[in-house]
Amino acid sequence: MRAFVITGPRQTAVQDVPPPAAAPGQVVVDVERAGVCGTDAEFFTGEMAYLHQGHAEYPIRPGHEWCGTVSAVGEGVDGTWLGRRVAGDTMLGCGRCPRCRGGLHHVCEDRFEVGIRGGWPGALAEQLAIPASGLRELPEAVDAVAGALAEPGGNGLRAVHAATLSPGDRVLVLGPGTIGLLAAMFALAGGAEVHVLGLTPESLGFAAALGVHGAWTAQTLPPLGFDAVIDCSNAPALPALALELIQPGKRIVFVGLAGRPSAIDTRSMVLKDVTAVGLLGGSPALAGAIGHYAAGTVDPRPLVAATVGLDDVGEVLAGSRPAGAGPGPKILIDPRQR
Repeated sequence: MRAFVITGPRQTAVQDVPPPAAAPGQVVVDVERAGVCGTDAEFFTGEMAYLHQGHAEYPIRPGHEWCGTVSAVGEGVDGTWLGRRVAGDTMLGCGRCPRCRGGLHHVCEDRFEVGIRGGWPGALAEQLAIPASGLRELPEAVDAVAGALAEPGGNGLRAVHAATLSPGDRVLVLGPGTIGLLAAMFALAGGAEVHVLGLTPESLGFAAALGVHGAWTAQTLPPLGFDAVIDCSNAPALPALALELIQPGKRIVFVGLAGRPSAIDTRSMVLKDVTAVGLLGGSPALAGAIGHYAAGTVDPRPLVAATVGLDDVGEVLAGSRPAGAGPGPKILIDPRQR
């Protein structure tokens, strides 16, 4: 089968590789759509922290946002999975440790992360092998475009849950990328007053078109008090800004990862009595995100700017936008497209 491979910093290829087999407890999925995200771009540039921590190494087959159809099942897997449309969990815990047994498989010390950590091949390929325990069935109301956004949707919804928003609360989302915009959309669906902070008129105009109450740059942001700040950016300076903007006694949620350490003054956290929450992955909220998509309370499809084939992924990771791309931040890949 064909698969996209990052062979080194800024070096990529589409290669013919052996198709996966369904080992015991696993299924094989025919990939219909896969997303390209900032983590994949960091592997492309060589900045991804896992490369320097020993959790990943080149060559890498990326792709952790995906949907498709189960085409084979391994020993011990319920045969009714065959033919079902699915998305899946990125985080694959060992299943044995106290964290996994306590429902925290996404922070298992020995976890694989599909297309990211431990060498588990990702979904930028025609097929993907994954444990059946990581599958999430897609209702008929969730098409392939929305299905491929289940994983980033889990991140966005989990961030909103962590912010403990009530209807009418004012929330600021830092970074109008895919996860930031999805967090904004889930917060809107819950009745919050939502504001987004970004850099460019184009990205902020797109956020405004999604219905947020305010879309601002750091220079134009009015002096509002925020009940929650959700940092979905990769800017090292923004965690400190989040602490500056949050109301006393409220919550900051950190989802984004910067390429270098961020500085934050814990004295301000103490004196403002602020709760800060860090989130890794969308695992606990995947089903919830899919449920919102199926119910129509959140429609993620406008975020997709274009769908291209595997041969175009390298240019996308290098920062090129496909011809005719729309204003959204997300590029999807159809591995069957030539």
